[in-house]
Amino acid sequence: MDRLRLSGGTEVAFRTAGEPSRPAVLLLHGTPNSSSLFRALMPALSEAAYVVAPDLPGHGASDPLPHVSFEAMGDAVTQLLERLGIGPRFIYLHDWGAPVGLQIAMQAPAEVLGLIVQNANAHRSGWGPGWAATQAYWSQPNAENEAASTAHLTLAGTRDTYISGLPEDLAQGIPAELWEEDWRIMNLPGHLQTQCRLIADYSNYAQRFAAIDRYLKKWQPPALMVWGRHDVYFDLAEVLSWMRALPRMQAHVLDAGHLLLETHAATAASLMLDFIARAPTQVRHGP
Repeated sequence: MDRLRLSGGTEVAFRTAGEPSRPAVLLLHGTPNSSSLFRALMPALSEAAYVVAPDLPGHGASDPLPHVSFEAMGDAVTQLLERLGIGPRFIYLHDWGAPVGLQIAMQAPAEVLGLIVQNANAHRSGWGPGWAATQAYWSQPNAENEAASTAHLTLAGTRDTYISGLPEDLAQGIPAELWEEDWRIMNLPGHLQTQCRLIADYSNYAQRFAAIDRYLKKWQPPALMVWGRHDVYFDLAEVLSWMRALPRMQAHVLDAGHLLLETHAATAASLMLDFIARAPTQVRHGP
């Protein structure tokens, strides 16, 4: 793992794999994870791509930002890409990586070779009943609602990210060491505060859904979806919203959960390699 100090002083940790001359793939993880989520995916992708997987600020081995927001995280990753000399890229969107990746895509749409959507929300259709406490906090940001919206920030809540909703045979194959390590990292200085701040800031991301939909429909980036059908955080209706915006999207709904790569990394890698091979590699100059 490498580290790079950004202009504001924050150090960002990141992993790379493959030859820089190949098409770039930017892998963006969600909460409460880090770039280690891609440990089984990166070696396979490196056969055809130059893979860049940062630990988002306040996650993994990256420092927290002094002022936490998804916009600031997007700016941090953009600076990392610029410092690494990354041009046209595929962008892997997952969970909280979606606000970051879509900001990067919309700021430089001609640089997007394709989007890879893995249980990433960009429409209100993705909000199931489990979002009630968070939405109440957005509407009335008082101490009681904040406590309810952050009640999952525990070891048990971290475990649930891995196994909640999964059939028992799949859940048994995921080792407890993974969520125990995530929980250890979440308790590093500034990391839980980052989580709390992003829960609040997600409402600002939601206000951009209409602009995101316009971007998708106007630019129609090549897109691949690999979606875990047992996700308890993002409703399956979100799949149809993505497909309406991107009618040529290749969509695959797998027998997996929110963290699809923990059970179906090989399948996802095969689909992604085929997608990368088929997608145009020329920079686009307009929709």
